[in-house]
Amino acid sequence: MQLEFHQVDAFSDRPFSGNPAMVYRLEAWPADELMQSIAAEHNLAETAFVVREPQGWRIRWFTPTTEVALCGHATLASAHVLFEVYGEPGARIDFTCRSGSLSVSREGAQLWLDFPVRVPREIDGHEHEQVARALGSRVVALLGANELFVVLESEQAVLDCQPDMAALAKLPWPGAIVTARGSRHDFVSRYFAPAIGINEDPVTGSTHCALIPYWAERLDKASLTAYQCSKRGGALFCRLEGKRVKIGGQATLVASGKLVLD
Repeated sequence: MQLEFHQVDAFSDRPFSGNPAMVYRLEAWPADELMQSIAAEHNLAETAFVVREPQGWRIRWFTPTTEVALCGHATLASAHVLFEVYGEPGARIDFTCRSGSLSVSREGAQLWLDFPVRVPREIDGHEHEQVARALGSRVVALLGANELFVVLESEQAVLDCQPDMAALAKLPWPGAIVTARGSRHDFVSRYFAPAIGINEDPVTGSTHCALIPYWAERLDKASLTAYQCSKRGGALFCRLEGKRVKIGGQATLVASGKLVLD
C-alpha cells in the first residue's frame, strides 16, 4: 500500500517559514494506530488526514505522540492541498472534526480559517508562581481556555521566554500560550506544548481562538494583526465575528511523495 502525502508551510508565502504540516487525503480511514505511527514517522508538529464522507470532508490531526481536537495550521495546509493539488472547486471547504464544524475560504492569495471562539477565563491565582517558574518569566495575567493562557509584560519578554519544558509538561494543561502587546503587530505570541510532544510550535492557528477575543476586547478592535514569534515565525490576520474567529494566512507547498507500507 502506498499513501500520497504533501508537506505545506502554513502561514507563510515562501518555503522554510511558517509552520510545516503533513497532509494526507485518503479514500477511507486507516486504523488510528497507523495514523499515529505515520505522524510519529514524519515528526512534524501536526499531520492531518482528510477523508470525504457522505456529509462532507472530515479532518483529524495527530502530533508525533497524540491526536488533538483542533489544529489551525494543518487545517490551512489541508485546504491548500485540496484546492491546489486536488482541484477542489469553489472558494470554500467545509470540514467536520471533533471540535465541530470548521471552514476555510479562499480570498485571492489568502486562506481564511473560520473557527469557534474560546474566551480565556481567569484561573486560580495560586498557580501564578508555579507557572512563572516553569516559564522563567514574570506573569502579568494568568488565564485558561483549552490551553494555559499567560500574559507577559512586553513583546521582548515573549521573545526572551525560555521555559523549563519538563516543568511545563507537568502542568495540568496541554500547552501554554504566552502573549503580549506587539510593536509592529497588535499582539504577539508563542506556544509551548511539551506534554503533547511539541516543545514549541512555530505558528499555531488554534491558539488564536483564545488570543483574538482577548486582544480584541483590550484593544477595542475586531480586526487585528498578529505575529507568532517562534524561530520560523509567521504572520496572521485576525477578525472577531461574534462567536467565531477568522484567521487568515498564506500557504506554500514544499514537498510531495508517497509513503510505502508494502
